[in-house]
Amino acid sequence: MKSDRETPKLHPRPRFANVPFDPVRLPFFYGTVVLVCGTLGVLASAPGQTVGVSVFTDFLIEAHQLSRSWISFAYLAGTIASALLITRAGRWYDRLGGRWVSAFSAAMLALVLTGMSFSAEIAESVAAMLPDDSRDHASFAVLCLGFFGMRFFGQGMLTLSSRNMVLEWFEQRRGMALAFIGIAVAFGFSVTPAFFEWLIQKGGWSWAWQSIAVIVALFSLLALCLGRSRPEDHGLVPDGSFAKKNRKTHAETLSGRQFTLSEARRTYSFWVFTFSVVLSGFLLTSFAFHVVSIFADAGMQRSQAVAIFVPAACVSVVVEFVGSWLSDFVKLKYLAMVQLVGLMTLSLSLSFLDIRGAVVFAVLGMGLMQGMFGIISAVTWPRFYGRTHLGAISGFSTSIVVAGTAVGPYLFSVTHDQWGSYRAATLLCAIAALVLFAAAFRADRPQ
Repeated sequence: MKSDRETPKLHPRPRFANVPFDPVRLPFFYGTVVLVCGTLGVLASAPGQTVGVSVFTDFLIEAHQLSRSWISFAYLAGTIASALLITRAGRWYDRLGGRWVSAFSAAMLALVLTGMSFSAEIAESVAAMLPDDSRDHASFAVLCLGFFGMRFFGQGMLTLSSRNMVLEWFEQRRGMALAFIGIAVAFGFSVTPAFFEWLIQKGGWSWAWQSIAVIVALFSLLALCLGRSRPEDHGLVPDGSFAKKNRKTHAETLSGRQFTLSEARRTYSFWVFTFSVVLSGFLLTSFAFHVVSIFADAGMQRSQAVAIFVPAACVSVVVEFVGSWLSDFVKLKYLAMVQLVGLMTLSLSLSFLDIRGAVVFAVLGMGLMQGMFGIISAVTWPRFYGRTHLGAISGFSTSIVVAGTAVGPYLFSVTHDQWGSYRAATLLCAIAALVLFAAAFRADRPQ
């Protein structure tokens, strides 16, 4: 349905926007379809996320005859390389729109997964063309390239384009749309390792990746048919029939100035919010990567370490739902403060995990941090800086976050090697969170 609000002319109407059908002719607000499509897109990125890659690590070690350290370093190198290009991918989003970028990203991710399923054979073929004793070098190069593709097209482009596509269709109800994505992704990612493991047990790790590639390719076709980039491309406006003139949302939710990336980077709030999500991603990835070792240092068993993620996920879902709803009515800086409180709680709990009751605070801290992470990393950019350059701005921030998640586990390892524990790293995270908490008091929407 069309709305009585004035339609902002952010972009000229692109060609093929209404192929295979025009959303304006449908008897309901098409943003609901985009919401489902975008959510499926974020879920389809799971093979490129750490939660999906980790299931295949041991099989890659065996197939390529490389040590765990070399596999981890290949993953680090591929992730860092992908981070360097995500800002460019954001500009592609601004130029082409979420529909085309998400469909292309999913298709490329499916192709990369298929290639990774034959990575051992590809490494053998490459090594055959090189001097003797080059098998390890060929395997390392092939895995670096494969991890780059999985991280860039999965965690990077597909996640960014699918999520931003949804945020373009909602303004007053942006928080509730994000709550839907957050809950679906939280439950979806929680079952991803078990589903991937089931596929591996059924047909082997190569067959599992090929099967996942087929699923991702099917989403690519779905995004091409049902995805739509911006409501303005079809003579519609964000929220559609759900828009209310007198809805009592916070003034921050209303459209404001449209910033370019260079203008956004010159604002104080951009860096406060960016470093908040970077620090959260840094700590969360590091903790997940070394969780067994961290608990072992505190005298606890592997089963206790792995079990912490289930209650933390439950807390995270509740926090994200409530926080997403509140984000339509309060300033974002207050939600960022809650996220940083969770970060400090988790950091301090891990620093003194051997103290009785510390695990409970670790669960609460992780739940608070994870729940608010999805909100802050998504809502901030369209609310503070507009939608005209949303891809470039969110892409630049995402590139820093991805780099932080890649570097975090390595720095934690160095800390443990040097001092025999992770306490120095976790205490440093707590201090950084405290500094950002103080800085957040002045992190209002730029005018």
